Amino acid sequence: MAGPNRELADFLRRARGQLDPSRAGLPPDGLRPGLYQLLDSLDGEPALVLGRRTEILAANRMARALFADFDRMPPKHRSYARWMFLDEDARALFVDWPDMARAVVESPRFEVGRDPDDSATTALVTELREQSREFDQWWAQHRVHQRTHGSKRLRHPLVGKLTVEYETLALPGDPDTTRYVYTAEPNSPSRRALDPHDPVGLGREPNRAPVESPGDGDGGGSTGGVALRQRVLA
Repeated sequence: MAGPNRELADFLRRARGQLDPSRAGLPPDGLRPGLYQLLDSLDGEPALVLGRRTEILAANRMARALFADFDRMPPKHRSYARWMFLDEDARALFVDWPDMARAVVESPRFEVGRDPDDSATTALVTELREQSREFDQWWAQHRVHQRTHGSKRLRHPLVGKLTVEYETLALPGDPDTTRYVYTAEPNSPSRRALDPHDPVGLGREPNRAPVESPGDGDGGGSTGGVALRQRVLA
């Protein structure tokens, strides 16, 4: 006989209406075309759509410039949790990486409690516990707390230090996806960095050379920083 936890998990699956996306008239990733249009319309605000297991289902161009070009990753690697723990660029990007990473652990922990038989979640957790000492340590602490808003401090290779605020948005028609939208304080350096039209911001065209500051060196200069900046948006 199924125990109460199994019965609850079965009930939640039915309540969420977990159907094959193709049968529901949706694309394979389960996102409506209108959601892609919504993300693209937020051109001055980085925005992500994450699935139940932190899989990155969609990201607008500003999110790819702010964090990483998730579209270029192999599909099975497009996980926010996996990127956070196994990508050295993510560790370098966040000023408070331990705090940011520890918060990420709690999402799959919550998902395991909600659906303990989900094989995809189990596979993700197993991989991260094997490959990340920090994830394994924090996973064992059994903390569960869903953060719906907050701030992130970044040390970005293209624009330097900036702070963004995030809000999570869940739509009733998409219970298994969450939108994350990032903003910055008006008239702040961080806001300028997110301005898609600013010539020295994240929205600069990929083939546009960065504007040198007085501290960039003499006429010869080092090309290492330029190469890194171009790689971020390549």
